[in-house]
Amino acid sequence: MVTADTKETKIEIVQGGGITSPQGFTAGGVHVGMRHDWTKLDFGLVYSETPCTTAAVYTSNTLKAAPLLLTREHLTDGKAQAIVANSGCANAATGKPGAENAVTMAKLAADKLGVEPADVVVASTGVIGTQLPMDRVAKGVAETKLTGDGGDDFAVSIMTTDTVKKQIAVSFGGWTIGAACKGVGMIHPNMATMLCFMTTDAPVEEAFLSSALKEAVDVSFNMVDIDNDTSTNDMAIVLANGLAGGDTITAGQPQAEAFQKALTLVCTSMARMMVSDAEGGTKLIETKVEGAASPADARKAAREVVTSIGVKTAIYGEDANWGRILAAIGNSGAAWSEPKTALYLRHPDGGEICLYRDGAPQEYDEAAAKACLAPAEVLVRIDLGQGTGEATAWGSDLTEEFVRLNSMYTT
Repeated sequence: MVTADTKETKIEIVQGGGITSPQGFTAGGVHVGMRHDWTKLDFGLVYSETPCTTAAVYTSNTLKAAPLLLTREHLTDGKAQAIVANSGCANAATGKPGAENAVTMAKLAADKLGVEPADVVVASTGVIGTQLPMDRVAKGVAETKLTGDGGDDFAVSIMTTDTVKKQIAVSFGGWTIGAACKGVGMIHPNMATMLCFMTTDAPVEEAFLSSALKEAVDVSFNMVDIDNDTSTNDMAIVLANGLAGGDTITAGQPQAEAFQKALTLVCTSMARMMVSDAEGGTKLIETKVEGAASPADARKAAREVVTSIGVKTAIYGEDANWGRILAAIGNSGAAWSEPKTALYLRHPDGGEICLYRDGAPQEYDEAAAKACLAPAEVLVRIDLGQGTGEATAWGSDLTEEFVRLNSMYTT
């Protein structure tokens, strides 16, 4: 097992785990033909045996889809017990009929599961501006079988242009967090098309769960970029049913640090999975910024580098055009100066190549620099020489295949 240690609690990644790994959660997915040109699973449900304390964050896009608005309304009391989700149709920009369809979707799921509609999280993803085929939604609710090993099917059911399902589970201190996520396009810092659903059997107080989720999202989903587009349906939600028992986790309680680190590990893993599967992408670009005047400045610089189209295309072409990276830093708004900034690429052998330092280009072997850009994961390290602020961001390269995929998405 891969592990991460806190001061007192070991966090272990559960091999093959997912959203149903925590106690009391079941899930499933079916194919109902949400899009006529798809044959994959496209409708799913998640259910908890007992009501859950719940927290969520949503897209910053001011165009918000009907299911997101309904979910936000449902979660005003911080409680939920089920998730109903579809892929293939975003139910966004669909007016009053779309809002009514989201309500019906929640009611159908609630009736099947024996819960209140207000306790159902509703999520959709896919093409904007098309109405949900409600006969297929009803079919999906009726035919989805909820099982303890149904997390795999649920993870597939929420995929759109994703090529692999994205899921993870971690255990710590007798508790488990599981997750399923989707998103490989319209991904940009500030919650962007991504959906992430997390479950835990830990007993977590609502206020702490909300703050823990926001902190985890801030260093994970808000630090990724694929195409500089936020979407209309993005949400990250965590449901905690407490069925594993133990003292309720609150801020300052001994297990709060372990829970925070476990949740952050889940979110960071999911974020990296999304970027690794980016539409048309061939490389994950990890940018580590050190020596910033503040953590906020480090975030600005790291995000700007992975968002830059110039950087993305250069890395796709394995061209060590480091001037584009410096230009991105200069465009980020972070405090920096040329004489204090140093720029490095990680070499596949584990060493580093310095491209720029002390206000001047450094001599380096071009073949060695090209080799740094050849792996599926490319590491850029930047030291701004301003202070102790640090941050990491992840982005994908930009390819001809990305253009092809997005030029014919609805056709």
